Amino acid sequence: MKNLENKNILIGVTGGIAAYKVVEVASRLKKLGANVKVVMTKSATEFVSPRTFQEITKNAVYVEMFGDAANFNVAHISLADFADLVLVAPATANFLAKSAHGIADDLLTTTILAATAPKIFVPSMNTNMLENPATQDNIKILKQRGIKILEPADGELACGIVGKGRLPEPENICAEIVKFFSTEKILSGKKILVTAGGTLEPIDPVRYIGNRSSGKMGFEIAKAAENFGAEVILIAANTHLELPKNLKFVKVESAVEMREKVLSEFVSVDAVIMSAAVADYRVKNVSSQKIKKSEENLTLELVKNPDILKELGKLKTKQILVGFAAETENLFEYAEKKLAEKNLNFIVANNVSVEGAGFGVDTNIASIISRGGEVENFPLMSKAELAEKIIFKLIEILQGEKS
Repeated sequence: MKNLENKNILIGVTGGIAAYKVVEVASRLKKLGANVKVVMTKSATEFVSPRTFQEITKNAVYVEMFGDAANFNVAHISLADFADLVLVAPATANFLAKSAHGIADDLLTTTILAATAPKIFVPSMNTNMLENPATQDNIKILKQRGIKILEPADGELACGIVGKGRLPEPENICAEIVKFFSTEKILSGKKILVTAGGTLEPIDPVRYIGNRSSGKMGFEIAKAAENFGAEVILIAANTHLELPKNLKFVKVESAVEMREKVLSEFVSVDAVIMSAAVADYRVKNVSSQKIKKSEENLTLELVKNPDILKELGKLKTKQILVGFAAETENLFEYAEKKLAEKNLNFIVANNVSVEGAGFGVDTNIASIISRGGEVENFPLMSKAELAEKIIFKLIEILQGEKS
Protein backbone atom coordinates (compact mmCIF):
# COMPACT_ATOMS: atom_id res chain seq x y z
CA MET A 1 0.00 0.00 0.00
CA LYS A 2 1.29 3.46 -0.88
CA ASN A 3 2.02 5.82 2.03
CA LEU A 4 -0.27 8.63 0.80
CA GLU A 5 -2.99 6.63 -0.89
CA ASN A 6 -6.32 8.52 -1.00
CA LYS A 7 -4.77 11.68 0.47
CA ASN A 8 -5.66 14.96 -1.25
CA ILE A 9 -2.74 17.40 -1.30
CA LEU A 10 -3.03 20.93 -2.63
CA ILE A 11 0.32 22.48 -3.62
CA GLY A 12 0.64 26.25 -3.84
CA VAL A 13 3.58 27.43 -5.95
CA THR A 14 4.76 31.04 -5.66
CA GLY A 15 7.22 33.06 -7.74
CA GLY A 16 10.66 31.95 -6.66
CA ILE A 17 13.48 30.34 -8.61
CA ALA A 18 13.07 27.20 -6.50
CA ALA A 19 9.67 26.58 -8.13
CA TYR A 20 11.36 24.11 -10.49
CA LYS A 21 12.12 21.82 -7.53
CA VAL A 22 8.43 21.60 -6.68
CA VAL A 23 7.81 19.70 -9.92
CA GLU A 24 9.74 16.80 -8.37
CA VAL A 25 7.81 17.23 -5.10
CA ALA A 26 4.54 16.86 -7.00
CA SER A 27 5.90 13.83 -8.87
CA ARG A 28 7.05 12.10 -5.67
CA LEU A 29 3.73 12.75 -3.92
CA LYS A 30 1.87 11.36 -6.92
CA LYS A 31 4.02 8.20 -6.87
CA LEU A 32 3.26 7.80 -3.17
CA GLY A 33 -0.42 7.59 -4.04
CA ALA A 34 -1.60 11.13 -3.31
CA ASN A 35 -4.13 13.00 -5.43
CA VAL A 36 -2.34 16.28 -6.16
CA LYS A 37 -3.72 19.58 -7.37
CA VAL A 38 -1.63 22.70 -7.98
CA VAL A 39 -2.41 26.40 -7.62
CA MET A 40 0.21 28.77 -9.07
CA THR A 41 0.63 32.50 -8.71
CA LYS A 42 1.18 34.44 -11.93
CA SER A 43 4.79 35.05 -10.88
CA ALA A 44 5.33 31.30 -10.47
CA THR A 45 4.40 30.75 -14.12
CA GLU A 46 7.46 32.82 -15.08
CA PHE A 47 9.62 29.99 -13.70
CA VAL A 48 7.61 26.84 -14.47
CA SER A 49 4.87 26.24 -17.01
CA PRO A 50 1.47 25.21 -15.60
CA ARG A 51 1.43 22.49 -18.25
CA THR A 52 4.42 20.82 -16.54
CA PHE A 53 2.46 20.42 -13.30
CA GLN A 54 -0.61 19.38 -15.25
CA GLU A 55 1.27 16.52 -16.92
CA ILE A 56 2.80 15.41 -13.62
CA THR A 57 -0.39 15.51 -11.53
CA LYS A 58 -2.92 14.56 -14.24
CA ASN A 59 -5.10 17.36 -12.88
CA ALA A 60 -5.92 20.86 -14.07
CA VAL A 61 -3.60 23.60 -12.75
CA TYR A 62 -5.20 26.73 -11.36
CA VAL A 63 -3.74 30.21 -11.85
CA GLU A 64 -6.44 32.79 -12.53
CA MET A 65 -8.93 33.86 -9.90
CA PHE A 66 -11.56 34.54 -12.53
CA GLY A 67 -10.40 32.31 -15.37
CA ASP A 68 -12.48 29.82 -17.27
CA ALA A 69 -13.66 27.05 -14.97
CA ALA A 70 -14.14 23.41 -15.88
CA ASN A 71 -17.28 23.42 -13.74
CA PHE A 72 -19.46 25.80 -11.83
CA ASN A 73 -17.66 25.41 -8.48
CA VAL A 74 -16.16 28.54 -6.97
CA ALA A 75 -12.49 27.73 -7.47
CA HIS A 76 -10.99 28.88 -4.17
CA ILE A 77 -13.74 27.18 -2.15
CA SER A 78 -13.67 23.89 -4.06
CA LEU A 79 -9.86 23.77 -3.85
CA ALA A 80 -9.96 24.55 -0.12
CA ASP A 81 -12.54 21.80 0.44
CA PHE A 82 -10.49 19.34 -1.63
CA ALA A 83 -7.38 19.53 0.54
CA ASP A 84 -6.40 17.15 3.34
CA LEU A 85 -3.17 19.15 3.46
CA VAL A 86 -2.01 22.41 1.89
CA LEU A 87 1.68 22.68 0.94
CA VAL A 88 3.09 26.01 -0.25
CA ALA A 89 6.55 25.72 -1.82
CA PRO A 90 8.44 27.85 -2.42
CA ALA A 91 6.82 30.30 -0.02
CA THR A 92 8.22 33.72 -0.92
CA ALA A 93 8.57 36.64 1.47
CA ASN A 94 5.67 38.32 -0.31
CA PHE A 95 3.42 35.30 0.12
CA LEU A 96 4.35 34.92 3.82
CA ALA A 97 3.55 38.59 4.42
CA LYS A 98 0.17 38.35 2.72
CA SER A 99 -0.76 35.13 4.53
CA ALA A 100 0.26 36.50 7.92
CA HIS A 101 -1.97 39.53 7.46
CA GLY A 102 -4.94 37.92 5.78
CA ILE A 103 -4.49 39.52 2.37
CA ALA A 104 -6.34 37.63 -0.36
CA ASP A 105 -5.54 39.24 -3.72
CA ASP A 106 -5.07 36.17 -5.92
CA LEU A 107 -6.34 32.62 -6.18
CA LEU A 108 -3.68 31.11 -3.90
CA THR A 109 -4.01 33.56 -1.00
CA THR A 110 -7.80 33.43 -1.25
CA THR A 111 -7.72 29.64 -1.15
CA ILE A 112 -5.40 29.73 1.88
CA LEU A 113 -7.93 31.86 3.77
CA ALA A 114 -10.75 29.47 2.89
CA ALA A 115 -8.85 26.26 3.68
CA THR A 116 -9.34 24.64 7.08
CA ALA A 117 -6.91 21.79 6.33
CA PRO A 118 -3.46 21.72 8.02
CA LYS A 119 -0.85 23.78 6.20
CA ILE A 120 2.89 23.45 5.61
CA PHE A 121 4.79 26.45 4.23
CA VAL A 122 8.33 26.07 2.89
CA PRO A 123 10.07 29.47 2.73
CA SER A 124 12.75 30.03 0.10
CA MET A 125 14.42 33.36 -0.64
CA ASN A 126 17.58 35.45 -0.35
CA THR A 127 19.21 35.22 3.08
CA ASN A 128 18.80 38.93 3.84
CA MET A 129 15.12 38.78 2.92
CA LEU A 130 14.66 35.72 5.15
CA GLU A 131 16.43 37.33 8.10
CA ASN A 132 14.67 40.68 7.71
CA PRO A 133 12.69 41.37 10.92
CA ALA A 134 9.50 41.82 8.88
CA THR A 135 9.81 38.31 7.40
CA GLN A 136 10.71 36.81 10.77
CA ASP A 137 7.71 38.49 12.39
CA ASN A 138 5.45 37.11 9.67
CA ILE A 139 6.84 33.59 10.16
CA LYS A 140 6.27 33.94 13.91
CA ILE A 141 2.62 34.94 13.34
CA LEU A 142 2.04 31.98 11.02
CA LYS A 143 3.59 29.53 13.50
CA GLN A 144 1.38 30.90 16.26
CA ARG A 145 -1.63 30.09 14.08
CA GLY A 146 -0.55 26.47 13.84
CA ILE A 147 1.00 26.56 10.37
CA LYS A 148 4.07 24.35 10.13
CA ILE A 149 7.09 26.17 8.69
CA LEU A 150 9.84 23.99 7.24
CA GLU A 151 13.25 25.52 7.86
CA PRO A 152 15.08 26.65 4.70
CA ALA A 153 18.34 24.88 3.95
CA ASP A 154 21.84 26.42 3.85
CA GLY A 155 23.83 26.60 0.64
CA GLU A 156 24.53 28.59 -2.48
CA LEU A 157 21.54 30.67 -3.54
CA ALA A 158 20.49 31.77 -7.01
CA CYS A 159 21.73 35.29 -6.25
CA GLY A 160 25.25 33.92 -5.81
CA ILE A 161 25.65 34.26 -2.05
CA VAL A 162 25.99 31.34 0.35
CA GLY A 163 23.59 31.27 3.27
CA LYS A 164 20.24 30.16 4.56
CA GLY A 165 17.28 30.35 2.19
CA ARG A 166 17.46 27.36 -0.15
CA LEU A 167 14.37 25.23 -0.60
CA PRO A 168 14.90 21.87 1.14
CA GLU A 169 15.41 18.96 -1.23
CA PRO A 170 12.19 17.41 -2.63
CA GLU A 171 12.75 14.13 -0.80
CA ASN A 172 12.98 15.99 2.52
CA ILE A 173 9.78 17.91 1.86
CA CYS A 174 7.97 14.71 0.94
CA ALA A 175 9.34 12.98 4.04
CA GLU A 176 7.74 15.69 6.19
CA ILE A 177 4.41 15.13 4.47
CA VAL A 178 4.60 11.36 4.93
CA LYS A 179 5.46 11.92 8.61
CA PHE A 180 2.51 14.28 8.96
CA PHE A 181 0.02 11.74 7.67
CA SER A 182 1.58 8.81 9.50
CA THR A 183 1.19 10.61 12.85
CA GLU A 184 -2.05 12.39 12.07
CA LYS A 185 -4.51 11.91 14.96
CA ILE A 186 -2.38 9.07 16.33
CA LEU A 187 -3.25 10.28 19.86
CA SER A 188 -6.97 10.07 19.23
CA GLY A 189 -8.63 8.63 22.32
CA LYS A 190 -5.77 9.70 24.59
CA LYS A 191 -6.11 12.36 27.28
CA ILE A 192 -3.04 14.52 27.95
CA LEU A 193 -2.60 16.99 30.80
CA VAL A 194 -0.06 19.78 30.23
CA THR A 195 1.04 22.43 32.73
CA ALA A 196 2.55 25.74 31.66
CA GLY A 197 3.72 29.11 32.91
CA GLY A 198 5.24 30.16 36.22
CA THR A 199 3.32 30.05 39.51
CA LEU A 200 3.02 33.20 41.62
CA GLU A 201 3.27 33.06 45.42
CA PRO A 202 1.63 36.06 47.11
CA ILE A 203 3.43 38.20 49.68
CA ASP A 204 0.55 40.62 50.19
CA PRO A 205 -2.37 41.81 47.98
CA VAL A 206 0.10 43.67 45.73
CA ARG A 207 3.36 41.72 45.65
CA TYR A 208 4.36 38.16 44.88
CA ILE A 209 7.31 35.82 44.38
CA GLY A 210 7.49 34.60 40.80
CA ASN A 211 9.78 33.47 38.00
CA ARG A 212 10.49 34.31 34.37
CA SER A 213 8.49 31.53 32.70
CA SER A 214 6.22 32.79 29.90
CA GLY A 215 4.35 29.52 29.33
CA LYS A 216 5.39 29.35 25.65
CA MET A 217 6.87 25.86 25.87
CA GLY A 218 3.82 24.40 27.58
CA PHE A 219 1.42 26.06 25.15
CA GLU A 220 3.34 24.64 22.19
CA ILE A 221 3.25 21.17 23.74
CA ALA A 222 -0.51 21.48 24.28
CA LYS A 223 -1.00 22.53 20.64
CA ALA A 224 1.18 19.68 19.36
CA ALA A 225 -0.72 17.11 21.44
CA GLU A 226 -4.05 18.48 20.16
CA ASN A 227 -2.77 18.43 16.57
CA PHE A 228 -2.10 14.70 16.94
CA GLY A 229 -5.66 14.08 18.10
CA ALA A 230 -5.34 14.04 21.89
CA GLU A 231 -7.90 15.47 24.26
CA VAL A 232 -5.83 18.12 26.05
CA ILE A 233 -6.19 19.77 29.43
CA LEU A 234 -3.92 22.81 29.80
CA ILE A 235 -3.38 24.09 33.34
CA ALA A 236 -1.45 27.36 33.22
CA ALA A 237 -0.22 30.04 35.59
CA ASN A 238 0.79 33.65 34.94
CA THR A 239 0.64 33.70 31.16
CA HIS A 240 -0.96 36.08 28.71
CA LEU A 241 -0.52 33.97 25.59
CA GLU A 242 -3.34 33.44 23.13
CA LEU A 243 -5.21 30.31 24.13
CA PRO A 244 -4.97 27.30 21.81
CA LYS A 245 -8.34 26.18 20.48
CA ASN A 246 -10.18 22.91 21.11
CA LEU A 247 -8.81 22.16 24.56
CA LYS A 248 -9.81 22.52 28.18
CA PHE A 249 -8.04 25.48 29.80
CA VAL A 250 -7.69 25.93 33.55
CA LYS A 251 -6.09 29.10 34.94
CA VAL A 252 -4.30 28.96 38.27
CA GLU A 253 -1.98 31.21 40.23
CA SER A 254 -0.05 29.47 43.02
CA ALA A 255 1.68 26.11 43.33
CA VAL A 256 -0.93 24.92 45.84
CA GLU A 257 -3.71 25.80 43.42
CA MET A 258 -1.90 24.07 40.55
CA ARG A 259 -1.49 20.95 42.67
CA GLU A 260 -5.21 20.88 43.44
CA LYS A 261 -6.21 21.19 39.77
CA VAL A 262 -3.65 18.67 38.55
CA LEU A 263 -4.65 16.05 41.12
CA SER A 264 -8.32 16.52 40.27
CA GLU A 265 -7.59 15.51 36.64
CA PHE A 266 -4.82 12.96 37.19
CA VAL A 267 -6.86 9.78 37.51
CA SER A 268 -8.54 10.27 34.12
CA VAL A 269 -5.47 11.11 31.98
CA ASP A 270 -3.03 8.96 30.03
CA ALA A 271 -0.05 11.30 30.38
CA VAL A 272 1.08 14.41 32.25
CA ILE A 273 3.68 16.79 30.82
CA MET A 274 4.76 19.15 33.60
CA SER A 275 6.42 22.03 31.78
CA ALA A 276 5.27 24.68 34.29
CA ALA A 277 7.89 26.41 36.40
CA VAL A 278 6.43 25.73 39.82
CA ALA A 279 7.81 27.85 42.67
CA ASP A 280 9.74 25.78 45.21
CA TYR A 281 8.75 28.02 48.14
CA ARG A 282 5.86 30.22 49.26
CA VAL A 283 5.48 32.87 51.96
CA LYS A 284 4.43 31.34 55.28
CA ASN A 285 2.36 34.28 56.48
CA VAL A 286 0.78 36.23 53.62
CA SER A 287 -0.18 39.73 54.70
CA SER A 288 -3.84 40.65 54.22
CA GLN A 289 -2.80 44.28 53.70
CA LYS A 290 -0.09 45.86 51.60
CA ILE A 291 3.20 45.80 53.51
CA LYS A 292 4.41 49.38 54.02
CA LYS A 293 8.02 50.38 53.63
CA SER A 294 9.52 50.96 57.08
CA GLU A 295 12.69 49.19 58.13
CA GLU A 296 15.83 48.91 55.99
CA ASN A 297 15.37 45.15 55.76
CA LEU A 298 12.27 43.02 55.35
CA THR A 299 12.41 39.38 56.32
CA LEU A 300 10.03 36.90 54.74
CA GLU A 301 9.72 33.39 56.11
CA LEU A 302 9.33 30.88 53.30
CA VAL A 303 7.98 27.34 53.47
CA LYS A 304 8.40 24.58 50.94
CA ASN A 305 5.72 24.14 48.30
CA PRO A 306 4.33 20.67 47.53
CA ASP A 307 6.36 18.78 44.93
CA ILE A 308 3.56 18.09 42.47
CA LEU A 309 5.58 15.93 40.09
CA LYS A 310 7.03 13.78 42.87
CA GLU A 311 3.55 13.24 44.26
CA LEU A 312 2.29 12.18 40.83
CA GLY A 313 5.21 9.78 40.55
CA LYS A 314 4.03 8.01 43.71
CA LEU A 315 0.37 8.01 42.63
CA LYS A 316 0.71 6.95 39.02
CA THR A 317 -0.65 3.66 37.79
CA LYS A 318 -0.85 3.70 33.99
CA GLN A 319 0.08 7.35 33.41
CA ILE A 320 3.17 8.48 31.56
CA LEU A 321 4.97 11.25 33.43
CA VAL A 322 7.19 13.85 31.75
CA GLY A 323 9.14 16.47 33.65
CA PHE A 324 11.40 19.41 32.84
CA ALA A 325 14.77 20.33 34.29
CA ALA A 326 15.55 24.00 33.70
CA GLU A 327 19.05 24.42 35.15
CA THR A 328 22.01 26.79 35.02
CA GLU A 329 24.72 24.25 35.92
CA ASN A 330 25.33 20.48 36.13
CA LEU A 331 22.40 19.99 33.75
CA PHE A 332 22.55 16.24 33.16
CA GLU A 333 23.44 15.40 36.76
CA TYR A 334 20.41 17.28 38.12
CA ALA A 335 18.10 16.07 35.36
CA GLU A 336 18.97 12.39 35.87
CA LYS A 337 18.49 12.76 39.63
CA LYS A 338 15.07 14.33 39.09
CA LEU A 339 14.15 11.61 36.57
CA ALA A 340 14.82 8.87 39.13
CA GLU A 341 13.49 10.56 42.26
CA LYS A 342 10.16 11.53 40.67
CA ASN A 343 9.53 8.26 38.83
CA LEU A 344 9.37 9.90 35.40
CA ASN A 345 9.25 8.19 32.02
CA PHE A 346 11.48 10.88 30.53
CA ILE A 347 12.68 14.38 31.28
CA VAL A 348 13.37 17.40 29.07
CA ALA A 349 16.56 19.13 30.21
CA ASN A 350 17.73 22.57 29.18
CA ASN A 351 20.30 25.06 30.42
CA VAL A 352 18.34 28.32 30.70
CA SER A 353 21.54 30.37 30.94
CA VAL A 354 22.37 29.56 27.30
CA GLU A 355 21.31 32.16 24.75
CA GLY A 356 18.17 31.04 22.93
CA ALA A 357 17.20 28.45 25.56
CA GLY A 358 15.91 30.59 28.41
CA PHE A 359 12.54 31.88 29.49
CA GLY A 360 10.41 34.18 27.36
CA VAL A 361 11.98 33.36 23.98
CA ASP A 362 10.52 31.39 21.06
CA THR A 363 13.44 28.95 20.81
CA ASN A 364 15.00 26.29 22.98
CA ILE A 365 18.02 23.98 23.16
CA ALA A 366 17.21 20.78 24.99
CA SER A 367 17.91 17.11 25.60
CA ILE A 368 15.42 14.33 26.25
CA ILE A 369 16.67 11.81 28.81
CA SER A 370 14.78 8.53 29.07
CA ARG A 371 14.47 6.29 32.11
CA GLY A 372 16.59 3.68 30.38
CA GLY A 373 19.48 6.16 30.07
CA GLU A 374 18.99 7.06 26.41
CA VAL A 375 19.80 10.72 25.65
CA GLU A 376 18.61 12.66 22.60
CA ASN A 377 20.30 16.03 22.13
CA PHE A 378 18.58 18.70 20.04
CA PRO A 379 20.15 21.89 18.61
CA LEU A 380 18.61 25.35 18.74
CA MET A 381 15.06 25.08 17.39
CA SER A 382 11.69 26.72 17.85
CA LYS A 383 9.66 25.69 20.86
CA ALA A 384 7.00 24.47 18.44
CA GLU A 385 9.54 22.08 16.88
CA LEU A 386 10.75 20.88 20.29
CA ALA A 387 7.13 20.34 21.33
CA GLU A 388 6.74 17.94 18.39
CA LYS A 389 9.89 16.06 19.47
CA ILE A 390 8.41 15.68 22.97
CA ILE A 391 5.08 14.44 21.62
CA PHE A 392 6.87 11.99 19.27
CA LYS A 393 8.69 10.59 22.31
CA LEU A 394 5.38 10.23 24.14
CA ILE A 395 3.89 8.43 21.13
CA GLU A 396 6.90 6.10 21.04
CA ILE A 397 6.27 5.09 24.66
CA LEU A 398 2.53 4.63 24.11
CA GLN A 399 3.18 2.43 21.06
CA GLY A 400 5.75 0.44 23.05
CA GLU A 401 3.13 -0.28 25.70
CA LYS A 402 0.80 -1.68 23.04
CA SER A 403 3.39 -4.03 21.55
